[in-house]
Amino acid sequence: MGSGSWDTRSFVSYSTSKGYGTDSRGVVTGSYSNQEMFKAKELDSSLNPKNVVRECCDSKEHPNTVPVILALDVTGSMGQAAVEISKKLNNIMTKLYEQVEDIEFMVMGIGDLSYDRFPIQASQFESDIRIAEQLEKVYFEFGGGGNSYESYTAAWYFGARHTKLDCWNRGKKGIIITIGDERLNPYLPRTAYYCGLLNATGDSLQADVETKDLYTETAEKFDIYHINVNHRGGYDQEQIKKSFLEYLDDKHFCTINKLDDITDTIVEIITSANESNNIPEVTPLVQAETDESGAIVW
Repeated sequence: MGSGSWDTRSFVSYSTSKGYGTDSRGVVTGSYSNQEMFKAKELDSSLNPKNVVRECCDSKEHPNTVPVILALDVTGSMGQAAVEISKKLNNIMTKLYEQVEDIEFMVMGIGDLSYDRFPIQASQFESDIRIAEQLEKVYFEFGGGGNSYESYTAAWYFGARHTKLDCWNRGKKGIIITIGDERLNPYLPRTAYYCGLLNATGDSLQADVETKDLYTETAEKFDIYHINVNHRGGYDQEQIKKSFLEYLDDKHFCTINKLDDITDTIVEIITSANESNNIPEVTPLVQAETDESGAIVW
């Protein structure tokens, strides 16, 4: 995966084929609801995270890949943030390509592992119009529960245990950006009524995955960022910030008060992270063990 390069003409053609108009910058025009842009009614098979490893490989075309996991909160309150990203995806990509040539995106949908049926969705790493195609496939379950947080660290978990990145061999980290409007979850449940981490990923797990342990593991291989979307009149902002700043500093946690700011914020995070990106000591890649059913054992 990850062949080809982004260009405005392809995005305009793709948008036109979906019935959307675009302006001279390649931005989708008009107002759309989440349901109008994201029509999936269930988990798409291409985004199924179970028993898979997503690869971001260097090639002659892209010799210095910069892997980015962009993880969207797909619970009830965050639909319009995804619409904003989808409409301005060409802006994001063209601005990034001016500074980061070999960028590759994985799109993730993150819900609540305690309450949702499909709390993790994960695309391939791509560098061309397939980013838009896979973003459109994301299923918005509009779930979540009454626990005041969503399973944002599922993106950390998937990055740490279900990806293989060539940049690690060059002493570089990947980049994870989660986007949401709730507190950071304290753990990922091994099992739950609808799903849980075991059922979502197929991994053999003996216990819940605590956030403090997972952060240490993931931060060795990824720069981790979170964009907090404050679009509910300041609701719970103090506690949201407190939960994330237990692990992330002010450089890696930011709050936006307008959805219009989300695309520029994504670009700023990636370009800044890429400039300072390195791993002091490269962690050797280890082939994951599997049990008789093919499930990954950790």
